[in-house]
Amino acid sequence: MSNIQYDSVSTLVGKVKGLLEGQFRSVSIEGEVTNLSLSSSGHYYFTLSDKSSALSACLFKMDAMRNPAIREIKNGDKVQCIGGIGVYAKRGSFQVIVKRITKTNVGGDLLAEFERLKKKLAGEGLFDLSNKNKIPTLPKKIAVITAQRGAALQDFLNITKRRTLWSNVMVVPALVQGEGAAASIRKALFNTIKYSLENKENAVDVIVLTRGGGSLEDLWAFNDEALAWDIFNCPIPIISAVGHQVDFSISDYVSDLRCETPSAAAQILSEGQSQIISRLENIKKHLSSSGREIILARKDRVHSLRPEALMNKVMNLYQDYKFRLSRCSLEKREFELLGLHEQWQRLDESLKRMNLALERTLKDREHRVNKSFNMLGALNPSNVLERGYSYMTDSSGHVVASSKEFSKLESGAELDIQFSDGKNKVSKV
Repeated sequence: MSNIQYDSVSTLVGKVKGLLEGQFRSVSIEGEVTNLSLSSSGHYYFTLSDKSSALSACLFKMDAMRNPAIREIKNGDKVQCIGGIGVYAKRGSFQVIVKRITKTNVGGDLLAEFERLKKKLAGEGLFDLSNKNKIPTLPKKIAVITAQRGAALQDFLNITKRRTLWSNVMVVPALVQGEGAAASIRKALFNTIKYSLENKENAVDVIVLTRGGGSLEDLWAFNDEALAWDIFNCPIPIISAVGHQVDFSISDYVSDLRCETPSAAAQILSEGQSQIISRLENIKKHLSSSGREIILARKDRVHSLRPEALMNKVMNLYQDYKFRLSRCSLEKREFELLGLHEQWQRLDESLKRMNLALERTLKDREHRVNKSFNMLGALNPSNVLERGYSYMTDSSGHVVASSKEFSKLESGAELDIQFSDGKNKVSKV
């Protein structure tokens, strides 16, 4: 093992670069143009592909000036290129450095096949709106068919987790690109339907077919005719969220709903719960505000029923009646001096009525004071405990108020039992 000579990454890439660029200095290649773009520096970048392979290509600015046909070429065109292989050491990748490019036909093989299949399936009714299933507003279980470690899955899960309370996402992994991808997606769809039939109480409410963006050849698995028929015959509603906004696939047309991105699919499926959560938050705020107002009002009411406050009111009434009585006594003497006997009798009757009224008022105030004391005593938790009652709390201080809550506690859970003269610890057996 000690005799093995290890190359650095740069050394190995340099060797590969020398071999490829030396052996493939001149190549002639035919393929379909996809992902065509023009950089700000005037270079053209695109992908040459057929049904099973793809190769990056570049036409630099000076060569583009010698090939004016490049300005007429668009995605989907079939072209013939002459150039050489170039290795980009920083990424360890290679591409065709095109020196000459010629368009051989107007439409590429992949685009032509896509349009042919699209037209055929449309004629067979697979895209008709009357055949679409309704997407559930509040799905409880969502099946996502996609690559297990793809960014599309993470985007979907993050949004669903943030915007929902009870949705359960079941990930069904599948190949979404390359050889065998269409068969893998079909198998995942079949397994999802089988699961729902065998688990009706926990059945899947909606299926999401999704993956991130890519070239036409990257997304080709979703243009499979057999997969289109599987989607059409699926008893569970299906959302197709393949690629980006500009990407369209056969699965988009035949599914029950097409979403531009995986994130858009997650937002649509979580919209119902998001609205409910918002409403519950508003109700919570309203109840909290109303509760504070009620508590303050009751607090003021209790304050007014305190013995000190009631006694002050009684004393004020007493002083008021005492003042009135003194006035009446003076007026009686004046009447006696004036010999107004009849007026005195009326005054005497008034005094008697006032005394009776005062007695009734004092008794009523005394009754209200006693009633308030009794009410305050009944609300005192200590008084309830002194009558033989007790209550339990768990380790977090939460009151265990029912048999149902007690049964949910784990065996061995520690509890505090509060008595009137102290508390003791117990454990659930």
